[in-house]
Amino acid sequence: MFETLNKFFKFCDKENRKKFYGSIIVGIINSLFNALKIGAISVILTGVIDATVNGKPFEVKSIWLSLIIMGVSVIGSIITKKNTAMWQCEGGYRTCAQKRIEIAEHLRYLPMGYFNANSLGEITSVTTNTMEALGDVATRAVMMVLQGLLDTALIIVMIMFYEWKVGLVALAGFGVFEFVNLFMRIAVKKTSAQKIVDDAAEIGKVLEFIQGISEVKAYNLAGQRQSELNKVINKRKKTLIKMEMKCIPVSNIQSLIAKLTGVAIMMVSIFSYLNGSMVLANCVVMLVCSFMLFTALEAGGNYSALLRIIDLSVSKASAILELPTMDIEGAEIEPANCNLEAKDIDFAYDKKKIIDGISLKIPERTTTAIVGPSGGGKTTFCHLLARFWDVDKGSVSLGGKNVKDYSMDSLMKNYSFVFQSVYLFHDTIANNIRFGQPDAPMEKVIEAAKKACCHEFISALPNGYDTVIGEGGTSLSGGERQRISIARAIMKDSPVIILDEATANVDPENERDLMDAISALTKEKTVIMIAHRLKTVRHADQIIVIDKGRIAEQGKHEELIAKGGIYAKFIDSRKEAVSWKL
Repeated sequence: MFETLNKFFKFCDKENRKKFYGSIIVGIINSLFNALKIGAISVILTGVIDATVNGKPFEVKSIWLSLIIMGVSVIGSIITKKNTAMWQCEGGYRTCAQKRIEIAEHLRYLPMGYFNANSLGEITSVTTNTMEALGDVATRAVMMVLQGLLDTALIIVMIMFYEWKVGLVALAGFGVFEFVNLFMRIAVKKTSAQKIVDDAAEIGKVLEFIQGISEVKAYNLAGQRQSELNKVINKRKKTLIKMEMKCIPVSNIQSLIAKLTGVAIMMVSIFSYLNGSMVLANCVVMLVCSFMLFTALEAGGNYSALLRIIDLSVSKASAILELPTMDIEGAEIEPANCNLEAKDIDFAYDKKKIIDGISLKIPERTTTAIVGPSGGGKTTFCHLLARFWDVDKGSVSLGGKNVKDYSMDSLMKNYSFVFQSVYLFHDTIANNIRFGQPDAPMEKVIEAAKKACCHEFISALPNGYDTVIGEGGTSLSGGERQRISIARAIMKDSPVIILDEATANVDPENERDLMDAISALTKEKTVIMIAHRLKTVRHADQIIVIDKGRIAEQGKHEELIAKGGIYAKFIDSRKEAVSWKL
């Protein structure tokens, strides 16, 4: 138990850890105030019993003393309870928020291969369910478990102060209670781990179902996919029920032990009074304590079953934060020029070699077109140039300096990307365009939109640039999303532009506007484009044909056509596809 709590506290940052430690100290004071109730009860009972049984005159000061002690106890308990709860809640929720931000920042600097190997559901689960468990469950569990332990410990100490024999009985009951509680934590250990797995699986399946809903409908797979989704949801439901069913019997045993301990305290107290070893006042106080003793501990004991989830949640979040990032601690470098060079680079993914000994020079302000068979390594090569991954062998340089010498942020300032699959954020169109310059004035946003040939259709929308688009840009057409992404790249105004199949899925009506937008984007830039359309590659300064991770051919359009190799066959197949008609 304490190992898990310590693990959680270490997971929190210094400021929030102080809040938890402070809450524990105040919690001890709160327990002292709660324990004062025993003193207040003892004072008034002693006065009443002395007056009624022993015939002594009842002193009014006993009432006042009891009221003062009880008042101090109640007021002190309220104040300390408030501060304890506030500090623990602040510590828990702020830790949750900060760790989400830390994870997001950490993910920025992981190699892209991590995202290929890990499902979106897994990452989403950590940032939602896992962090929610830490922000909510952890706060409640820590508060209830620790306060239960503290209250019980202080009451036992107070009982020891009055009657050590009864104190030993209470201590023994506390020991048995904790022993049974250990079995509860062991019982849910395996199920808690399964719950974490099922959480990720459910989120992954829900995301998959929603993102692929168009394909599900188009291919009439609604029943099949719905069945798979239901299966995952039901599996998680069964895991949660199983977890509860394992806790309930042990929880009932704990409750029984608490009650039996109270009965044992009553019996020992009454027996001690009858044989003359305990005065009546103390006996009555012990009877009252038998009802108070395990109330807080019972609640804390039930929450302790959640400590295993806290342990797993911390481990899961820490596992992401401990993933080795790319070396991002380079210098803030502003390159003298934007010449790109790859020297004998190799790259393998999951032991499969994708890039095999490529060397290439790309002078600044030139256009390099990359073509080749699907799966040949074109996109991976471009990602290596921009350091989405680190090469396994060789080097990539920008402006004569190894890209690894740059800090990641200073390197990324030099690149803009337009991908085949465009992602726009659930925000206004203006904010999506100014993504690279969040503080850019509206005039610059409109200027970039005009260059990207999207000002006209944006202005026609109900709220113009303030129109909020759906997540992923789903409320816009493919061509409109593509042009907004180009406006975003124009706004960033980086010297190196990478176009990855930017015109692949554009309809003929949008193609001319899109080509005009690309022309505005790439003017006076270093351009690297992956393309399959003849009109987008034939005027490139150099054309690179990548096949099986190697440069198969290199040259200008006319030179490669004359060779009659892969490129010539590629062009012939494209001409045939364009000329084919119904």
